[in-house]
Amino acid sequence: EKAEGDKVLAVKAAEAEAESKYLSGVGVARQRKAIVDGLRNSIHDLGDNDQITGGRRGASQKDVVDLLLLTQYFDMLGIVGSRPTTTTVYIPED
Repeated sequence: EKAEGDKVLAVKAAEAEAESKYLSGVGVARQRKAIVDGLRNSIHDLGDNDQITGGRRGASQKDVVDLLLLTQYFDMLGIVGSRPTTTTVYIPED
C-alpha cells in the first residue's frame, strides 16, 4: 500500500509540474504578445511622423519583428551582464 501511495504522489507531482510549466508558457506567450502590441503601436505612432519615416506611413510587420528582436537582444545582454559569475567573449565578425 505504501508503494501504491508513493506512486500516486509521484504521478500527482509530475502532473502539477507539467501544469505549472504549461501555465508559465502561457504567461510568457501573453507577455510577448503584449510587448509586440505595444511595439506595433509605438512604431505606428512613429510612422505617422513624416520627418522620421521619410514620408512612409505606418509600420510594417518587419519593422515590428526587427524592433522586438533588438529589444530581446538588449534584454538578454542586460541579464547576462548583471550576473557576477558570467564571462562573455565578444568575437568580431571580420
